[in-house]
Amino acid sequence: MISDDWHLTQDVDAFLARAGGFLRSRPALHNTPLTDIEKLRTRGASDHDGEVPVFGRLESGGAVRAVFYRTPRGRLGLTPLSREQADALAAHLAALGHSPSDVIADHDTAGAFAEAWQRHTGASAAPFWRTHLYRLGTLPPPRPHPEGRGRAAGGRDREQVVSWCRAFCVAVGEQRSIDLIDAGSWDDSRFGDRHFTFWEDPDGTPVSMAAATSVVGGMVRVDPVYTPAHRRGRGYAGAVTVAASRAALAAGATDVVLFTDPDNPTSNALYRRLGYVRIADFAGYRFS
Repeated sequence: MISDDWHLTQDVDAFLARAGGFLRSRPALHNTPLTDIEKLRTRGASDHDGEVPVFGRLESGGAVRAVFYRTPRGRLGLTPLSREQADALAAHLAALGHSPSDVIADHDTAGAFAEAWQRHTGASAAPFWRTHLYRLGTLPPPRPHPEGRGRAAGGRDREQVVSWCRAFCVAVGEQRSIDLIDAGSWDDSRFGDRHFTFWEDPDGTPVSMAAATSVVGGMVRVDPVYTPAHRRGRGYAGAVTVAASRAALAAGATDVVLFTDPDNPTSNALYRRLGYVRIADFAGYRFS
């Protein structure tokens, strides 16, 4: 595969006109490109800090085989590539003077690109993210089912939502989002376009929260799920995940997905009990 097979553009609409069908063909596996590119499309390049986004598609035999995108802040997102394709893309981007800050993709693709980028540029690559990807199969009720009910969060819940999203970021060490929230740039954070669901106890007090993306290409990603530490162990996280998943299905989603921390056996076991099935592993590498 030679680098000339990659077609680059800064026109997101032209890119989606050619590559949108490919992205929608595997909505669960392509969930992050679908949501990231949709956010870039709806907000427009002029609304973003940093460089203008770049989009690329790999074509062979008249069909799109893979895509990449680079966000204004330098993150490179990839759909699955072979080692040869990853090497060709790294060489092509290096020759054009692109300097991604990091890369995220399925585990094998991310590793292959990181190795290729080191070879072609001399930059070091350090892993910073790894996760399991789950897709919803059949959704049973959580057991045990806690008392209370799920409800969609509204405008009056903004302060609670922001506070819990910040607490979630502190817990997982997501400093970039903390900085944006503290700066009052909620819409620029990764939570700014989410739909939130609360689980309330019988008194109407929110005790857990789940967020979900809008439907894109038939896909909704549930992210994040958060329960304050003093409320954990009572089934609230499972209940709110079920509520958010049902809301996604009611909104028309055909694929409902979520990422999990591989080092958290409790959450992985919970989502399996709720009908989620692990379908892939993903990873991220940060470049010097």
